[in-house]
Amino acid sequence: MKQSHMQSAAQRRASLSRRHFLRGVGACLALPALESFFPWKLVAAENAGGGLALTASGAPLRSAFIFFPNGAIQPNWWPDTPGADFKFNSTLQPLADCRDYVRVLGGLDHLNAIGGVDGGGDHARGNAVFLTGMHIKKSATDLHDGISIDQLMAAKVGRATRFPSLELTCDDARKTGACDAGYSCAYQYNLSWSSPNTPVPAEFNPRSVFERLFGPGEHGQRVQNNQIRQKAQQSVLDFVMDDARDMQKRLTGTDRDKLDQYFTSVREVEARIQRAEQFGPAPDPLIETPDGVPSDQTEYVEIMYELMALAFQTDSTRIATFCLAHDGDNRSFSQIGVLEGHHDLSHHENNPERIAKVAKIDEWYAEKFAGFLKKLQSMKDVDGQSVLHNSMIVYGGGNSDGNRHTHTNLPIVLAGGGGGTLSPASYERFGSLPACNLFLSLADRMGVQGLERFGDSTGRLAKI
Repeated sequence: MKQSHMQSAAQRRASLSRRHFLRGVGACLALPALESFFPWKLVAAENAGGGLALTASGAPLRSAFIFFPNGAIQPNWWPDTPGADFKFNSTLQPLADCRDYVRVLGGLDHLNAIGGVDGGGDHARGNAVFLTGMHIKKSATDLHDGISIDQLMAAKVGRATRFPSLELTCDDARKTGACDAGYSCAYQYNLSWSSPNTPVPAEFNPRSVFERLFGPGEHGQRVQNNQIRQKAQQSVLDFVMDDARDMQKRLTGTDRDKLDQYFTSVREVEARIQRAEQFGPAPDPLIETPDGVPSDQTEYVEIMYELMALAFQTDSTRIATFCLAHDGDNRSFSQIGVLEGHHDLSHHENNPERIAKVAKIDEWYAEKFAGFLKKLQSMKDVDGQSVLHNSMIVYGGGNSDGNRHTHTNLPIVLAGGGGGTLSPASYERFGSLPACNLFLSLADRMGVQGLERFGDSTGRLAKI
């Protein structure tokens, strides 16, 4: 009987497709489990001690930053007239169902992404400057950017969740070598930076993301598997520390300094284990673990969006970034009938046929983003509002006109309700202001106190 049960389980696993995973996430999200995942006592204590980002109702406030590549076809992106009565143009039309939570923001710039004396490399700068607003050093080996806004937020609110931040990508990220006109690949393939010379690598494998969030194995096994893994990690750390302390007696000078640095790294691992333990067992969604990287780009993007939504709903993290593709990405979109590479098409030289194809890609990206917003809107948060109401989602790119590689009037949308702190839906034109003014305003809402400037900011952004 046991053998037959195991065979049937194996057959069920074999029959599961990625579409089953997506449908399974939807079923999981219908369960009223979020309240039990939310660490009320811990948050209340920490909020009293230093001010974590909570909404007026006491629900967590979340922020996500989503990047799309190669700019956008400008006439198709921007609404015709500003104000609350704006009408979506063709590219952003998929967002119409979430209109009440959408603000289209015009006139925001990243002047530090302009090459100047550094010359070419607009794609590398488009990525690297997007969340830092800093001028990056042109080098393939000597990195220098700035701390990204998501990591500043994570430093403030990350202690209240199992994971301080979540970094996702649909690129198989390159970390070394030169990629764009002499800039390091690390610039072009990373959005998030924990220090001026340290990018935070993004995860591209949905299976790895899921197991990081909820543990390995099938539903019903993940809690026990996580506990076994934590005990094994702690046992290894105890052994390593005992061995290292014994070795320390025989070291002098430089080697002892190196060992001290090593001890620091080990203690950081211990702290992460203790963090996981203080939150209790991780959530165990009633869904199958994703197989890995889908071959179909539509399923790939949808699954990563689903994972980010699930991470927000279970309060596994409150800060996320998602790089849909690096700037300069040249993949084709056969699923919508566009067989040429995206980057090649973006240099359209005003050819109407090529412009129409790029606009089609832009709309496809907006459609996937709209699906993510609808998912968040369908989720009930701990206060009875939707998760979208209690979120701030920036969607945009580091190039505005892909044909000319411009970095002014960037295509940016701000979605979500910010827990009731964001203005109603509108299309706002800001003339020409740093995009970092927007990030500074969002950082205020996330409880990042005492931040007078960020990147090249000149002040807070009004009308959001």
